[in-house]
Amino acid sequence: MMSKLQDICIYVTEKMSVAELTNRNAYISTENMLPEKGGITLPATIPAEGKITAYRKNDVLVSNIRPYFKKIWFALNDGGCSNDVLVFRAKEGISPDYLHYILADNAFFDYAMKTSKGTKMPRGDKKAIMEYEVAIMDFEDQQKTSSILRLIDQQIAVNTAINENLEQQAQAIYAQMFIESAEESWKTGSLSDISVITMGQSPKGDTFNETGEGAVFYQGRTDFGFRFPTRRLYTTEPKRIALCGDALMSVRAPVGDLNVAYEECCIGRGLAAIHSKDNHQSFVLYTLFTLKKQLDVFNGEGTVFGSINKESLNSMEITIPPRELMDRFESTVSPIDRAIRNNYEEICRLQAIRDTLLPKLMNGEIDVSAVQI
Repeated sequence: MMSKLQDICIYVTEKMSVAELTNRNAYISTENMLPEKGGITLPATIPAEGKITAYRKNDVLVSNIRPYFKKIWFALNDGGCSNDVLVFRAKEGISPDYLHYILADNAFFDYAMKTSKGTKMPRGDKKAIMEYEVAIMDFEDQQKTSSILRLIDQQIAVNTAINENLEQQAQAIYAQMFIESAEESWKTGSLSDISVITMGQSPKGDTFNETGEGAVFYQGRTDFGFRFPTRRLYTTEPKRIALCGDALMSVRAPVGDLNVAYEECCIGRGLAAIHSKDNHQSFVLYTLFTLKKQLDVFNGEGTVFGSINKESLNSMEITIPPRELMDRFESTVSPIDRAIRNNYEEICRLQAIRDTLLPKLMNGEIDVSAVQI
């Protein structure tokens, strides 16, 4: 049976004060929603005051800016979100999980883009979105369909949690070796002493494509994930190149956000690539994590947005430990970073399986009647 989205869910319009947030991590904005259905990360900042949209556990949150980024999250708790995030709540007779997967289908995001308003910063048309047509199963089959897809998402969540834990372990090792055990005899230097920094340069807009022609291109932090950015754009005329494994740093507000280049790629003016001079790439990456407070100074210093230039980045003050200690750190932590990469690759495979199955399950091409839940 075909139904419109407005028949099976509502937009949540209930408001709450920022002061009512019981946990700052319960604040969701398009900035801390990850692309390609990657869920959410911790918010860098929250509003100091004002009203925000109140969401409940089991609501579905979708970023309404640039729908092609496919930012969606199934709420695991109550909280509040910015006005750029749409909150959907299932009506009676519709499983919240099932609604989540209706909205997680690539077909929904394609529709949201097709009916969006604006070119440079397209936004979904809220009225048009509610006109989106979907095939609705009976409630039992909704639950069966959702349970199949949820199993895949649960494994993705497990791998993501493992990666977060591995990164925390690596940061703890760094802190123990180079902060807690630091010695006065260690010299003070600058970031340029241990790394080569390449500032991004954007190719012409008419060289961009989404069909895989040319080099993978990242303009800024918008495509950042937990550790690696998500491929979306390519360019046939790359200007500045980051090598596989280079640290990618946002050099425009918010300055200092980090990812790692999964492969050789072209970087735009919103990014810098930071490459170790002497094969201590893990040491360079975790040193950059510790510079967050220094880099925060540059947020908001520009005429409109904060930014940092190459000179300031090169001269960023750091402590340089003896080479043998950096060697020891590298031999301990680079296998952890390889494990994070391997888990990420498994996550990508699981996401591809989920996104292939999802439309087939939703349109009934795959029969779920015999599935036991």
